[in-house]
Amino acid sequence: MSGIYIHIPFCKQACHYCDFHFSTSTKNRDQMVFALCNEIKLRRSEIDDYEVINTIYFGGGTPSILSTSALKFIIDTIYENYLVADDVEITVEANPDDLTTAYIKSIAVTKVNRLSIGIQSFFEEDLKLMNRAHNAQEALDCLSLATREFDNISIDLIYGIPGMSSKRWQENLKIALDTGIPHISSYALTVEPNTALSSFIEKGIISPVEDELAQEHFDILVETMEHAGFEYYEFSNFGKPGYFSKNNTAYWQGKHYLGIGPSAHSYNGKERSWNINNNIKYIKALQENKLPREIETLTTTDKYNEYVMTGLRTIWGVSLQKIEDDFGLTYKEYLLKQAQKHLDEHLLFLDGDIVVVTKKGKFLSDGIASDLFLLNLG
Repeated sequence: MSGIYIHIPFCKQACHYCDFHFSTSTKNRDQMVFALCNEIKLRRSEIDDYEVINTIYFGGGTPSILSTSALKFIIDTIYENYLVADDVEITVEANPDDLTTAYIKSIAVTKVNRLSIGIQSFFEEDLKLMNRAHNAQEALDCLSLATREFDNISIDLIYGIPGMSSKRWQENLKIALDTGIPHISSYALTVEPNTALSSFIEKGIISPVEDELAQEHFDILVETMEHAGFEYYEFSNFGKPGYFSKNNTAYWQGKHYLGIGPSAHSYNGKERSWNINNNIKYIKALQENKLPREIETLTTTDKYNEYVMTGLRTIWGVSLQKIEDDFGLTYKEYLLKQAQKHLDEHLLFLDGDIVVVTKKGKFLSDGIASDLFLLNLG
């Protein structure tokens, strides 16, 4: 076992681009906390006694919408039921408007040792377009406060936003780097179906997202971060040495994890499961000591595709030897055959027996991975 992910399904308001599961009503917040803790207890039997929890990650939604006493209650429940590593990484995702001086000081005395802050942009026009709950000044202020109490901080930034010039994107990165934070996760704005952003673009209220602009911003991002001494260890993640996200790294390397909370996913190497994405039904089921989830048994091909998808996004790449050992020679030969055109176009390269995406191919890594997927074996 590597980690436990806890989904906190509440937000103050809906960001226009978000398609994650959450509710803007927090009237069931206390019941949700008790339900989360009950699921943590009920799933103890899924973990062997010797297995150690290396990461605890509060995602959402907006985990910082919970009080620090509620976060502590959940963390204490994990410690009471699982074997937790001495050097465990405990991350809480937070929004800038929640990170007051009092909140930061309060969370700093818990076992939480890493913050992931949803900045997205330091510019008011971008934040308004995305319908973020914070403003530009709060983005700056929270980092000034947080860096006094926490060493391990990551922030999220979004590029490819309609109306965002490359100059403004460069300024975003400069502001972020000037704070001295050791980790940045950066994503292209994507238009998910059934979101407000999708509707606004269809109605002509917001300009469409341009792939060419996103590519330009991506190139600026990679060059700027590498020049600043960050290692580009995964497609969307940059960390200074010693500050890679343990939680994310475990996921990309195929480690096992428990997903706690409505809509949360779990993976144990053989099966993938996911909880119901309805807060009320989730709470009711846990009050009855039931686990409201579906389980899928993974085929060998499923596991192969998962390994290829996650491996190609990282600096660790895809091991041909692992492909042969875990899935068989047929899979290895298929991957090499499918990879050849990308090798010829210098989008992939072979480093010994490791298939790695080149700098030229980084922005296309998801598409390259899909070309290597296999659909017709068991």
